[in-house]
Amino acid sequence: MNKRLLVLTGGIFCIVIAIVCRLFDLMVSQHEWFSDRADMQSHSKEDIQVRRGLITDRMGRRLAVNLEHASIFCYKNRLKIDSKSLYDKMSRFMKIQYNDFTGSFEGNRNFIWLKRKVPLVVSEKIRELEIDGLGVTPEVRRYYTFGKRASHVLGFVDIDNKGIAGVELKFNELLTDKGGKVSFVKDAKGNRLYTDAVRERKGSDIVLTIDAGLQYIVEQEIDEAVNKWKAEAATIVMMNPYTGELLSIANRPTFDPNRAGKYAMSHRRNRAITDIFEPGSTFKVIAATAVLEKKLVKPDELFDCSKGYIDVGGKRIRDSHRHEVLSFMEVIQKSSNVGTIMFTERLEREVFYNYIKLFGFGGKTGIDLPGEVNGLVRKPDRWSGVSQASAAIGHEVAVTALQMATAYSIIANGGYSVSPYIIKGTIDSNGKSESVRKTTKGERLISKESIEIVKKALVMVTDEEGTASFATVDGNTVAGKTGTAQIFNPSTGKYSHRDFVSSFIGFVPADKPKFVMIVVLWKPRGQIYGGVVAAPVFKNISEKALTYLNVPKNDKPEDALLVVMNGSNYGLRD
Repeated sequence: MNKRLLVLTGGIFCIVIAIVCRLFDLMVSQHEWFSDRADMQSHSKEDIQVRRGLITDRMGRRLAVNLEHASIFCYKNRLKIDSKSLYDKMSRFMKIQYNDFTGSFEGNRNFIWLKRKVPLVVSEKIRELEIDGLGVTPEVRRYYTFGKRASHVLGFVDIDNKGIAGVELKFNELLTDKGGKVSFVKDAKGNRLYTDAVRERKGSDIVLTIDAGLQYIVEQEIDEAVNKWKAEAATIVMMNPYTGELLSIANRPTFDPNRAGKYAMSHRRNRAITDIFEPGSTFKVIAATAVLEKKLVKPDELFDCSKGYIDVGGKRIRDSHRHEVLSFMEVIQKSSNVGTIMFTERLEREVFYNYIKLFGFGGKTGIDLPGEVNGLVRKPDRWSGVSQASAAIGHEVAVTALQMATAYSIIANGGYSVSPYIIKGTIDSNGKSESVRKTTKGERLISKESIEIVKKALVMVTDEEGTASFATVDGNTVAGKTGTAQIFNPSTGKYSHRDFVSSFIGFVPADKPKFVMIVVLWKPRGQIYGGVVAAPVFKNISEKALTYLNVPKNDKPEDALLVVMNGSNYGLRD
């Protein structure tokens, strides 16, 4: 009995010692590790949800907003039903792809997103299923109120509301602010018991220079033009020549940013700043301005264009229509290649190149949108014997529509530099407004005298004897230029005889323009000339836009023409 008692007592003593040692180990040696693990199991952190700022047009019309939605998730280890049964229950209330749904359960992940950003009415039905392990959390969905309108400017966001293109990408940080993280406590079942910390913040609102009313007009007309001429693509840019504010940008093909993933990349590309083309005759004003500035030509000087062609560097360049003797002004009015090359030959290569660069070609405009390209202007030391003549008539150079609009803005505003921009201002989460850019007087690039002559020539382009009579606007004088350029085919190494870029660029009213606008159509069918294909689009948009902007008509259009020709009332800033 004594031995048994001794063994029992010893055993109990050893057990007590073991328990004490284990308690010491748990409570002292591993106290910090277990404490951290307990905190980790009962406390967690998540990103503070940032509600993106709104995007509005210049008048405050909302273009991009946030809608209340909800997302559905589950914890696999807590589900009491299989994925097929869960699919059957959820598919009664929403459209779900079976393979995608069941495939999400593969792997070792415990937390699974089942459906992101569903309407609240759907999420409530899911809640009513009361399935353990199935949960619903609030989320916001970005929504573009006008659908396709101005989509290339606005861009779009991904499923997590991160900017992917356009303004949404360029100003993602401004729109989202800094979210940070918030801590919360959860119970043994994983239910979240939130603290009093702020769970949501709001980014700054952005005000665009775009006018939704003008954008509507432009997009209506670009659709009609593309349908009429079966064009492969088109772009229109409307710009305030004095401030650089972009009033409208439209491209075709286009896309709906609410469903951006369903469209090809070619539909989502902002062609106004990403696609380059040889401008053709719209580029002739560069050489014309240069010879005027260098005093190498007089407006009434005559050029014999009667042969209908000119030989340069071993190549023969022709006019589309044969002309007789033309004055300098008539060379621009009739868009004579021969006459343009004649006066451009008076320029030294470096001088001509410098004027091309002066107008902004071969470099980015600095527009506050992502994806802008430089265009293409080769340096004179890489020119061939025909390069200067080709560049004078808009070949061997490549430009974007925005670069052309910026260059013509210099002419329209009286010869001053101007930089295009799309963001007018911001409004922070406290309601404080701030202008992004101060409108300041640009640097004078071209003399007033040369500008007056070029303007007069561009007005002549739109009269009955010019190449752009179809651009004439009822009651207001238009200044502008047509362009028709063959498209170079890299596979053949030659210019196509079928595919053209047809364009018109101008400003109205010519004496004090409300806007500069360029219309470009790629590969139109049925007609190719810019005066036939693009000029009527300019006319239709301008007439509606001037009415929208409450610009009065001139009682006597011929008087308005005289005003332009006399060089007065330009709204010049010197």
